[in-house]
Amino acid sequence: MEFKKNNIFGLTAFGSFGLFWFTLAFLIIMPAMGWGNAPETPAMVAYLVMWGIFTGVMFIGTLKLNRALQVVFASLTILFFLLAIGEGTGSVVVTRIAGIEGIFCGLSAMYAALAQVLNSVYGRTVVPLGVVK
Repeated sequence: MEFKKNNIFGLTAFGSFGLFWFTLAFLIIMPAMGWGNAPETPAMVAYLVMWGIFTGVMFIGTLKLNRALQVVFASLTILFFLLAIGEGTGSVVVTRIAGIEGIFCGLSAMYAALAQVLNSVYGRTVVPLGVVK
């Protein structure tokens, strides 16, 4: 409901990344069900690189927001590029590093979300977000 708060950044982030998960699921599940071919490696690399570029631009938008969101979007940008490299090279090591990076990104996103919820509920800073001045 970010549009009701006139939060264009939140609306774009939630809408886009929601669609990312739908498209990724379709890219994986549809071929497994026999409804088309699995994407070839170059196509999957391009898909991940484009999401990395988009996320990098969104990261620039966080520079006027808070440090917690900056960490989330910076780590997510790195994650997309690591996944693209891992996919393109077939490197198990890079893919494993991407997995660790993904866990860090997910934990940082959980921290940011919980901090925003708790701070909003209590009407004061309970969990710091690192407000940009």
